[in-house]
Amino acid sequence: MELSNKQKQFLKAAAHPLKPVVLLGGNGLTEGVLAEIELALEHHELIKIKVPEEDRDIRNAVQVTIAEHTKAVLVQSIGKVAVFYRPATEPKIRLPR
Repeated sequence: MELSNKQKQFLKAAAHPLKPVVLLGGNGLTEGVLAEIELALEHHELIKIKVPEEDRDIRNAVQVTIAEHTKAVLVQSIGKVAVFYRPATEPKIRLPR
C-alpha cells in the first residue's frame, strides 16, 4: 500500500496525540508481540510502537520486519517510536485523496 505525502501528513497529525500501544521488551520481536500488533492494527488502524533498541540499524530492521509481517505502512519513525497504519476491514479513518 502506497500513501501520498498528503495522506502521510494527515496520519502523522492524527498520530501525534497517541501513546505507544505496543512496547517491545527484552525478548524483542516475538510471535506473541507480532500477534498483539496485528490485533492493535485491526482495532485502531493507526498505532505507535516503541522499540527501545539503542542501535539505529537494529531498530530500523525491526520496524521494517513489523511492516512486512503485518502488511502495514510505516508512516513515521522518530527516535524509538514508530507509527504504523493499516486500514481495518471496516475502516474508521478516512484518508484524504
